[in-house]
Amino acid sequence: MSFLLPKLTCKREVDQAIKTVAEKVLVLRFGRDNDAVCLQLDDILAKTAHDLSKMAVIYLVDVNKVPVYTQYFDISYIPSTVFFFNGQHMKVDYGSPDHTKFVGSFKTKQDFIDLIEVIYRGAMRGKLIVRSPIDPNNIPKYDLLYQGI
Repeated sequence: MSFLLPKLTCKREVDQAIKTVAEKVLVLRFGRDNDAVCLQLDDILAKTAHDLSKMAVIYLVDVNKVPVYTQYFDISYIPSTVFFFNGQHMKVDYGSPDHTKFVGSFKTKQDFIDLIEVIYRGAMRGKLIVRSPIDPNNIPKYDLLYQGI
């Protein structure tokens, strides 16, 4: 399903998307088009893109083509989903140590829709971090790798 969503293929395109998407949540899915979990997530993103079109814009970013952002967001597991609003990085408290990105695939379309709604409403109120509405049992658990500590 990744062919249904627009792709950003270089740093300039990602920068442009972050700067120009206004009054909507910018969803950047970092991953690979041939990865099974990425394809599962892309399916959910593609099915919800139309329903969320008034609140969100969704782009796919290949981790191999934009290594600057892959390193900047410390993307060691794919897929990882990062959210922005009006050029500001939105953080989400998933009940894990990392609030900067969602790692893995969403279990259901409704989980993703609920998360976008919470981010959108929080951002419209000026918040930079919101609490995740997703059931903690539906959030994938990963051991974070801290390099150089």
